[in-house]
Amino acid sequence: MERRTISPLFVEEVADCLRRAGIPPGPIFAAAGLPEVVRERVSAAQFGALWLAVAAAMDDEFFGLGGRPMRPGSFTLLCHAVLNADTLQQALNRALRFLKVALDDPAGELRIEGELARIVLRDKTAPRSAFAYRTFWIVVHGVACWLVGRRLPLRRVDFACGPPAVAADYRSFFGAPVRFGQPESALVFDARFLALRTNRTERALKEFLRRAPANILVRYRHDATLTAAIRTTLRAKPPTAWPNFETLAKQMKIPASTLRRRLRAEGQTYQTIKDEIRRALAIRWLAENQKPVGDIAADLGFAEPSAFHRAFKKWMARSPGAFRRESVAGSS
Repeated sequence: MERRTISPLFVEEVADCLRRAGIPPGPIFAAAGLPEVVRERVSAAQFGALWLAVAAAMDDEFFGLGGRPMRPGSFTLLCHAVLNADTLQQALNRALRFLKVALDDPAGELRIEGELARIVLRDKTAPRSAFAYRTFWIVVHGVACWLVGRRLPLRRVDFACGPPAVAADYRSFFGAPVRFGQPESALVFDARFLALRTNRTERALKEFLRRAPANILVRYRHDATLTAAIRTTLRAKPPTAWPNFETLAKQMKIPASTLRRRLRAEGQTYQTIKDEIRRALAIRWLAENQKPVGDIAADLGFAEPSAFHRAFKKWMARSPGAFRRESVAGSS
């Protein structure tokens, strides 16, 4: 979802981590300004404050979910370890090596398979919880997006474990197809992003760490790119009124070939930008109102409901109807 908030499901999973460690959640939640039982979505800042409070109470920034505690200060050291990497690929390899030392288990490995890059997690024993894998992905993906100064869209997120109580919250959180019960846990994205140059300084890192971890809890947004400008243009209009690429280029006073090349340099195409916005709108409309799926398809600019069904299943690995049922069940 576009809203920069966190589902109460994830807050309750934090409480479960505290209980398993023998720590009453009430005082820790109070220190973060939250009630012991959270029933509404919370802001990223609130969840970030809770993360810090739990890390201090457990002496572990990974909620007790790793093979060994990730001692407070580890995230800061991780960021310093990747700061001077030349490319995203080099930074990810350094980050995964660091996390292997810090956590021992699970251990991550970057694999390049054709046009796709996969960060695969290996467990020494049985699969961990979905919350454990989600926490790992938040750290790795959040730091990666910050390093290159742009959001890195995901192709797919796989979990080796079974689905949590409200699987729809995981699909909404990642904004990509999510599959449970897979042979291995993996974060999948386009391999072309690996060549992106990192562009951060020590001063920028200091500001980033001052706002962490709240700033890695939502999908990264960078407002100084052509991609962001196009998103702003499209969000101001209904999808049925979106211009074609040549018209958009004229409106932006940029030759179409130049605009296409500059978008490619940002790891984007006009189609992927449109798909991201359509996907976010579809998720929100399916979860928040009872408009018929056929009407949603038309409002999103699809010529036929069947085309919307195919696109949504590709995005979320669920039909629109199944996703709506899961969303309703999760909010009841």
